[in-house]
Amino acid sequence: MKSYSWNVNGLRACAQKGLLEWIEASDADFICVQETKLQQSQLTEELLHPLARSGKRYQSFWAFAERKGYSGTGLYTMREPIAVSGLGIPEFDLEGRAVVADYGQFVLVNAYFPNSQEAGARLDYKLRFCDAILKFCDRQREAGKHVIVAGDYNIAHTPIDLARPEQNEGNAGYLPEERAWMDRFLSAGYIDTFRWFCKEPGHYSWWSYRAPRARENNVGWRLDYHCVDSAFAPALVAADIHADVMGSDHCPVSLFFDLR
Repeated sequence: MKSYSWNVNGLRACAQKGLLEWIEASDADFICVQETKLQQSQLTEELLHPLARSGKRYQSFWAFAERKGYSGTGLYTMREPIAVSGLGIPEFDLEGRAVVADYGQFVLVNAYFPNSQEAGARLDYKLRFCDAILKFCDRQREAGKHVIVAGDYNIAHTPIDLARPEQNEGNAGYLPEERAWMDRFLSAGYIDTFRWFCKEPGHYSWWSYRAPRARENNVGWRLDYHCVDSAFAPALVAADIHADVMGSDHCPVSLFFDLR
């Protein structure tokens, strides 16, 4: 099975830059999108049910932020979930932070982790969300399910996950508290699937629009992940970052797995 995750930085804007064509060519079972920045009334039929290469239409499930033009997550899927929900925590569901799809053997969490913002203005909120994700995943494992947490974590975990770590000490996304949570999450029995396959630096999934030629020069951050529970390891086939796919300041990341 193939899962992709992409912070599209505005679904409608990304659709004008090739998103739907990319979806059609992806041959994906699951496509998680974050930062959709829209309301339900703004979803066209084409955005709700894009075609895949096979000619089949994706189903889609959405979480919308109460605030217009902000946050939001969506899941395109070729596989019928048993149930779909948010996290069930109002302060996060009101910002459309997660779509949770239960497939019986595993639960797929499409999460848009909050940005801690300048001077850590939303760090407490961000860490509450992080802790809620960890608790949710632990509950699923206790119930005998695997978990996949796909999305924009807004965290560069280690120095090799951003091009200029020393210059970004103290900046949002690389705060000690955020990195420490990521340490705790992985130590609790979860796998950063990209790092499972690739230990090398220089691989990023976000490049700032504010920095001139940042993407061209690969001055980026790795903020986007697929993490799974450790018992999922035998099913891992490949994980990748698709830096050649344009349309957003982020690029898609993928996980291929064979769960039997």
